[in-house]
Amino acid sequence: MAKKKHAEEHENHERWLVSYADFITLLFAFFVVMYSVSRVDNKKLQQTAASIKWALHMAGAGGTQFLPIFQGPEGTGQDLGTSTGNNNGARGQRRAIELLRQRIEHRLRPMLIGRETAVTVVAEGQRLSIRLAASHVFDAGQAALRPEALPVLDAVMAELKPLDRAIRVEGHTDNAPLSSPRFRNNWDLSAARAATVVAYVEEAHQVKPSLLSAVGRGSTRPVATGDSPEAREANRRLELVVELSTDEEVVVGSR
Repeated sequence: MAKKKHAEEHENHERWLVSYADFITLLFAFFVVMYSVSRVDNKKLQQTAASIKWALHMAGAGGTQFLPIFQGPEGTGQDLGTSTGNNNGARGQRRAIELLRQRIEHRLRPMLIGRETAVTVVAEGQRLSIRLAASHVFDAGQAALRPEALPVLDAVMAELKPLDRAIRVEGHTDNAPLSSPRFRNNWDLSAARAATVVAYVEEAHQVKPSLLSAVGRGSTRPVATGDSPEAREANRRLELVVELSTDEEVVVGSR
């Protein structure tokens, strides 16, 4: 029996139209993207970039090693009350100060195991105070630095020096009368201790002398009341005080 011959398939000469249509679609999409990019609002783009930078606390390249303290851009954040650019800047500054406090505590934690009360970092408004117990920094009735106090001071200055801000070193004593052949009273002792720390900070960390000051407070500013050994121990201290104002931008310098 003879086999039926199948008709030859007709060759489609218009298949190129499919590829052409795909090409035209891609070309259209390309020009749409180019058009949209050409109409970017540069002002809004800069505001967005500044907002991200402020929110992430980044400055310079990377920002993982430095703590930038600067005002946030206008309009960042929200408040339950009246919100202004100055209020936003103040909130950003306070948050930066709190982050600085946490960084100092984190840096000091490994070297204060077993004596956590030796150093207290306090953020009060626009002021940051690092309080060092005098018994861990000086021998009783003396103003010479103990060797174990140097790493603590070095760790604190590693965070404070890049701020390039004024550092006030305050010496504090308790109200017990001083019996020492070298110092006449608590005023002399507290002033000598503050001056000793200032001299060390200037020499060891190359801090500009114009940014340093030494103040002897004696027993005039206690942080604990009463005459118990615990209260006296708390009042005998050394403080490194940094004032961080919201009136101006504070930029971290390179290390």
